[in-house]
Amino acid sequence: MARAIGIGGVFVKARDPEGLAAWYRQHLGLAPGEGPVVGFRAADAPPDGFAIWSAFEEGTDYFEPSRQRFMVNFTVDDLDGVLAQLREGGAQVDERIEDHAFGRFGWFMDPEGNRVELWEPNGAAPWTASDADE
Repeated sequence: MARAIGIGGVFVKARDPEGLAAWYRQHLGLAPGEGPVVGFRAADAPPDGFAIWSAFEEGTDYFEPSRQRFMVNFTVDDLDGVLAQLREGGAQVDERIEDHAFGRFGWFMDPEGNRVELWEPNGAAPWTASDADE
């Protein structure tokens, strides 16, 4: 069975994404990334064992069709397998899949209408190792 293997990130809508990311860096020590993204991972985590916290513009449509203010990203071991299982389970699955330098992404809506992002990492971090050390 394909499955979720961790939390890949948490995303929040913000009036000032850059300012909110700076606040989290200052007060929680989350390592800076590109833009309003902060990354963190345990020192002994495998290369793709990290999570992202990111602030999005208040008016973003990235969470649509959901109206939620937060979105969770789960890391998965087999994106195609998880999406197939979700379809079989009656979930509303976004047909779009995105390929990026650090993995593949897909989305679905849970039974409560929350949009959830799925990420199949490929071992490359979406920020540099030097960023994570700052």
